[in-house]
Amino acid sequence: MRFEAKRCGVCFSPPSIVLIYKNTETNKVRKRIIPVRNFSQYSDYSLAAERLKNHPRHKDYLERVSQTQLERLHIILRDHLQGISLERSLASLQVDPAEDLNKLDDDALARKKRHMDELFEKNRTQREDPEFVYDLEVDFGQADDEKCSWDEESNGF
Repeated sequence: MRFEAKRCGVCFSPPSIVLIYKNTETNKVRKRIIPVRNFSQYSDYSLAAERLKNHPRHKDYLERVSQTQLERLHIILRDHLQGISLERSLASLQVDPAEDLNKLDDDALARKKRHMDELFEKNRTQREDPEFVYDLEVDFGQADDEKCSWDEESNGF
């Protein structure tokens, strides 16, 4: 591995991926601008990200960048081409616990699920991890027991 990715972002004009990386042999930090060609507001972001990651010219540089990160950058580019603001595009990539996911369209729902899966994998503890505890018991404090009408009506059959 000659290149270690430090930061990754997008440039809207012209549409491109900007990669800040460190060359491990020379310890120099450099910037690489990777143009995103043949990408429109109707393009499939996952296919475009996969093509970019496997491109022979950029493969070595993007080896340490995750596929989901490249997909998110392509989503932001596609949203910009559709006229969606950057703030709204970034908000659509975040998961709000109070948001009703039943009201989302298929594309937005898939986006949210992919983000939740990524967060789960990041926070998951494996058996090989040094901080892994087999039988972990956590006390979440005293919960407020709310009375319900059906609790009072039961006569004990």
